Amino acid sequence: MRLEELFIRHAARRPDHIAVVCGERRVTYAELGRTIGKLRGQRRVGRRVAVQLPNSIEFVEQVYAAWAAGAVVVPINIRLAAPEVQFILHDMKAPVMSEPYDCAILYTSGTTGKPKGAVLTHANVIVQNIEHHVSAWGISEHDVFLATTPLAHRAGMGRLVNALGLGGTLVIMGKFDPVSALELIDRERVTVAGLPPTVIRMMLPTIRNSPEKCSSLRRVIVSTEAFPAQLLLETASLLPQVQFHSVYGMSEAAVSSASLAEQLDRPGTVGRPLSGVEVRIESEEILVRGRDAVMKGYFNRPDANAEAFRDGWFHTGDLGRMDADGYLYVVDRKKDMVVTGGYNVYSKEVEQVLVQHPDIADAAVIGVPDALYGEAVAAFVELRPGASLSAESVIDYCRSQLAGYKKPRHVRFVDALPRNSLGKVLKAQLRERF
Repeated sequence: MRLEELFIRHAARRPDHIAVVCGERRVTYAELGRTIGKLRGQRRVGRRVAVQLPNSIEFVEQVYAAWAAGAVVVPINIRLAAPEVQFILHDMKAPVMSEPYDCAILYTSGTTGKPKGAVLTHANVIVQNIEHHVSAWGISEHDVFLATTPLAHRAGMGRLVNALGLGGTLVIMGKFDPVSALELIDRERVTVAGLPPTVIRMMLPTIRNSPEKCSSLRRVIVSTEAFPAQLLLETASLLPQVQFHSVYGMSEAAVSSASLAEQLDRPGTVGRPLSGVEVRIESEEILVRGRDAVMKGYFNRPDANAEAFRDGWFHTGDLGRMDADGYLYVVDRKKDMVVTGGYNVYSKEVEQVLVQHPDIADAAVIGVPDALYGEAVAAFVELRPGASLSAESVIDYCRSQLAGYKKPRHVRFVDALPRNSLGKVLKAQLRERF
C-alpha cells in the first residue's frame, strides 16, 4: 500500500469531506484529488522531487502529486540558509537507484556536520504515522488535525499523514502565532493538535485567558523535545479534557509514546515502545528494531549506515534506561545535539561554520537552558591573534550561513578552549562556565 493509494480510497468514499484547511481556503477530498491528478502529469516518474514551500495547501498538493507519479519526495525547510539548501539539492542527485517503494528522504543534520538523508519507504510512513498512532492515541477519520510546525519537518509530516492517511481533516497554520492558533482551534473545532513544548509555552498566556477556546481538543501530541513536568502539569490543569501524548522518536525511527497518566505516574518516562517496536539498552545506548519502525537507511551514506545498523538493530546514539515494567527513559541525547524550539541543532555543524570565519581560530558549541525555547545555542570562540569581533558580528555571520534557529544566541570569547590530554574540548567545563 502506498500513501497516494490511501488518499484515493478516502477521496472515493467521502469526496465532499474537507481534506485541508489553510487560511481562507478549504479543499475537499475530491477537489484535492483533481489537483493532484493534474500535477501528477507534470512529474517524471521515479525522480527525486525537492519540495521547498511554506506551510500551505500547495505543499500538500505537490507532495501527493510526486507520490502519485512514483517519485521520492525530499521536503526542504524554508528556514534553511542558501548553502544548506544547495548541499541537499546536490546530495539528493547522487546516482543511486531508488527502490520502487521508497517514499521520502528527510534530511537531518549529522554529527559530522553535514546533513544526512533518512530514506523512508511508504510502509515506514504508514506504519509509523497511522498504525502506531491509531493504536497509541485512538485517532480516526473523525478527527481534525492541526499542524503548527513546518510540514517539511518530521512532526509536521506526521500530522499530514495522520489526517490524509485516515481520511480526516488537516488544518495548517501558515505561520505560527499563539493567539491565532487558539482562534483556529476554536473555529475549526480541532480535536488533535501537534504542539511542541515551545509552542505550548507561547500559547500558555492565551490559554490561561480563554481555555474554553480549546473545548474541542481531545488529544495533544507533544514531540520534538522533552515535555517539562511543570509545563505539563499547568497545561493539563487548564485543559482537563485533553490527553497529552509525549512521543520519542526521530526522522530515522519511531520508538515510544507516553500518555498523560504515564508521564504523571513515572516522571521522565518517554513511555513504552510502540506496537511492534523492540527496544533494548546496550552499553547504555538505546537500540531499536521492528517491522517498518526504522528507516531503510541513510541515503548514499554507506559509512553512516554501517555505524548505525549492527546485528539488525538501529543504534540511536541516545543514552537511556528501562525500568522493570518496560518503561523507557532517555537520560542523555545524541552527543553534542541542541534541541531549540523543537529543532535539532548539531554543535559540529555550527562549529564548522564558525571556524571558516577568517578571524576565528577555533570554536565550541553547547546547548544552554532557555526559558522559551527549552535550549539555546551558545558558542565559545577563540579569536586569531590580533583579531577583534563582537558577539553580534559572530551571530550575524552564522545567520548568513545557517538557518536562523541554528545561529548562536549567546557568544562567549575565550583565550583558549579547555581541552583534555588528547586535545578534545571539555564541553562539560564550558557548560559549568556558562
